[in-house]
Amino acid sequence: MKHLDTYRNQEVVVLGLAKSGVQVAKVLHQAGAVVTVNDKKEREQCPEASELEALGISVICGGHPDDLIHPGVKLLVKNPGIPYSVPPVQRALELEIDVITEVEVAYHLCEAPIIGITGSNGKTTTTTWVGKMLEAAGLNPIVAGNIGTPLSEAAASASENNWMVVELSSFQLKGTQEFHPKVACLLNLAETHLDYHGGMEDYIASKAKLFANQDSQDIAVINWDDPVCRQLVPYLKARLLPFSMTERLQEGLYADPPYVPDVEDDIERSIVYRDGAGVVYPIISIQDIGIPGRFNVENALASCAIAISAGARPDQLSAPLSAFHGVEHRLEFVDTLNGIAYYNNSKATNAKATRMALESFKQPIVLIAGGLDRGTDYLELVPALQAQVKAVVLLGQTRNKLVSAAQQAGLKAIELVDNGEDAADALTEAVHKAAALAEEGDVVLLSPACASWDMFSSYEERGRIFKQAVHNL
Repeated sequence: MKHLDTYRNQEVVVLGLAKSGVQVAKVLHQAGAVVTVNDKKEREQCPEASELEALGISVICGGHPDDLIHPGVKLLVKNPGIPYSVPPVQRALELEIDVITEVEVAYHLCEAPIIGITGSNGKTTTTTWVGKMLEAAGLNPIVAGNIGTPLSEAAASASENNWMVVELSSFQLKGTQEFHPKVACLLNLAETHLDYHGGMEDYIASKAKLFANQDSQDIAVINWDDPVCRQLVPYLKARLLPFSMTERLQEGLYADPPYVPDVEDDIERSIVYRDGAGVVYPIISIQDIGIPGRFNVENALASCAIAISAGARPDQLSAPLSAFHGVEHRLEFVDTLNGIAYYNNSKATNAKATRMALESFKQPIVLIAGGLDRGTDYLELVPALQAQVKAVVLLGQTRNKLVSAAQQAGLKAIELVDNGEDAADALTEAVHKAAALAEEGDVVLLSPACASWDMFSSYEERGRIFKQAVHNL
């Protein structure tokens, strides 16, 4: 896209009235563009419309008019979740109109250097952790993006004295052109969102756009243990700062001594940083990290690498590493009832996230799983189900696929819940079934391995209902 002032008196369409759409419409309107906002929802479902119209912004609800996109439109900014297959986007592409997401607009607005964080799992935990680390180091972070505050809203108030710490999804990154983070981090890559991207090739390419505009003055933080992430290394133009759980790196962040893949042990480990001169800086004992799970050690390594890239000293990182106790819906402890511990991991929207959660516990687990069917077979879960799980309670579109995985793992205690007409009632029933299967010393874990949209409006709604059901046991 062009810089914002080039859209003065030019027609711009914003597709989707979510938080980011509302904010980007305001930004473009303030830049002098002639803005039309369109949402397929009916007017009564678009409470933001009146606010925008009061500013002089046109709002069209209830569908996509045939003449919405025409040769006079200079830019289409779409909500990240809207597929590229919808008619307005297809028409814009036919007319060679730029199709971008709000992140691209925000980049041109933002005066602060940007830290971009993406990956299939761990984005929110890592983004939050980095914000706390930079705050402890006095580096004035602003945390925004997919984590909550729209980036364009945060960018409007940012200065050169801030660091903009941004969680980014593949949906957002796919719609970028010139977006250029000073520090870019790719946490991991797993099979997910294939219904949107059409395959892993487009999904990986969308994630890789995070690095596309970096140069030798920038830093790329890469998970050295993830083979798909490693494949991108030859194409990076930025300075590489890797992190690893399983290897002592010549430069980067790593666990010491390294973990042996797929082997549980009680060895005491630390997170350390080795700089380019070979000097090693111990940061924290892993047992002192504030949230459990091997995958959170990986998130901690990434967070440290990002914070050091932004100018934090290694000795400033141990306090935020130990003080942070996690983000809601990410392996969140809910309660202990009758000696059974309940954990909410509703954000686990793919099989890899659930597998990592299962591997975080040594106690027997009763797993509640299931949700939107995106074409995954869930066989990746079989080893973790064999090793960690005593029983499963399954619901949602994928419950029969998960039954197959559980049977292959040799599980005998498999309970199904009828999805019914009320999703809250179905999940509450699942909690009661899990509680009946569990015994003192066990863990009941909601970790669906699926998105929520077959039954719930969001993973947050699913997690809140789970927690309420636990509290009502």
